[in-house]
Amino acid sequence: MKQQEVLFQYLLRLGDTNLILGHRLSELCGHGPVLEEDIALTNIALDLIGQSRILLSYAAKAEGQGRTEDDLAYLRDVGQFRNLLLAEVPNGDFAVTICRLFLYSAYTCELLTLLCDSKDEYLAGYAAKALKEATYHLRHSTNWMVRLGDGTAESHHRLQTALNRLWMYIPELFDGDAIDVQLQETGIAPDPNVLKEKWNTRVNAVLAEATLNRPPDQWMGKGGRDGIHTEHLGFILAELQYLQRAYPGNQW
Repeated sequence: MKQQEVLFQYLLRLGDTNLILGHRLSELCGHGPVLEEDIALTNIALDLIGQSRILLSYAAKAEGQGRTEDDLAYLRDVGQFRNLLLAEVPNGDFAVTICRLFLYSAYTCELLTLLCDSKDEYLAGYAAKALKEATYHLRHSTNWMVRLGDGTAESHHRLQTALNRLWMYIPELFDGDAIDVQLQETGIAPDPNVLKEKWNTRVNAVLAEATLNRPPDQWMGKGGRDGIHTEHLGFILAELQYLQRAYPGNQW
């Protein structure tokens, strides 16, 4: 596979995941457990969608087919999306929402830290900017993980249940393939094994502080990065893409 095509696919994986998770969190606008948290989650959703715009814009440029970030976001079908399955999981209760945000934010913080040294200047610049936002996302979700995990019996039970449920999607974050290998060899993307080691160290420390048990490794839910998704993504895209599909070409 040519270098530009490999870069295009890698950027889609990053941009699509942020787009879908940002949309998921936006569903909670007006439905947060308290006003302050409602605003916080909405702001995090905006951060993720903003990051997605940067990545999909660069992906469109790397593809070189004249498409724009809007084309990639609104005019692709389910099988053409490359997001991690973790982003598609329904919000569930507050424990699921926070646990997913924590697990993903820990991943993005480590990924962006490594991408700051990327030989791709655009990616390195993006990573340096996005890392500031991801650090806040991680700090916010970590505080809630400790607060709920080491809180009441009910909050601990709900958070442990959420962690057990989401754990099956974690291995996909580090499931390297030919795209990762090629970009690693050219110094553009980090080694998934290094990323996994750093993620484990960070996550294990928080789980211990939150008095949560790390779930055992289990069957891996994967396929999102290859266009194989859960049934949830179709419903997400039906809402996300409706306006552009109904009134093609319109601009605000």
